[in-house]
Amino acid sequence: MKKWLMVTMIVAAGIALSGCPKKPTVKGNPNAGTAVPEQGGASSGDTGPQTGAATPFGESGGAAGAAAAVAGRIIYFDYDKVEIKPEYAGIVTEVAHALSMHPAWKIRLEGNTDERGTREYNIGLGERRAQAVRRALMLQGAADTQLSTVSYGEERPAVEGETEAAFAKNRRVEMVAVP
Repeated sequence: MKKWLMVTMIVAAGIALSGCPKKPTVKGNPNAGTAVPEQGGASSGDTGPQTGAATPFGESGGAAGAAAAVAGRIIYFDYDKVEIKPEYAGIVTEVAHALSMHPAWKIRLEGNTDERGTREYNIGLGERRAQAVRRALMLQGAADTQLSTVSYGEERPAVEGETEAAFAKNRRVEMVAVP
């Protein structure tokens, strides 16, 4: 049993140290839905920045319209969590509505984490966060074909530093228009 565990650890370390792919891996369909919390009270432990006040989207089409619809749309997460906080339900609803009204628009959901935890764990956590947002958008009316996900884990920090404020800004899913 110990030999098997040791071999597994060595193989995992070899894979992790072999380098990152040039292009991010984009994942497909989610397996289950994620409900968006009701809008209302903000969680008392919220340390992340507030974004995404409800604003109407422009009616431009194509990638430019999608870019305008998702510009600056970021959903922040609590430490080691994948649940969408209630204060971001409006962003999910608004973006999903815009996507449902414009079937040609496509967005990529980029999952990110703070630097705490192993590289492998953070890649997985970033993916779970991106998938949670994806499921929430689909439950609100966005089509599966309009959404793709990628996890950057801790590799793309929004803010450098080892303070709780920096960590809070790095635990996020960014929405990016795809041409």
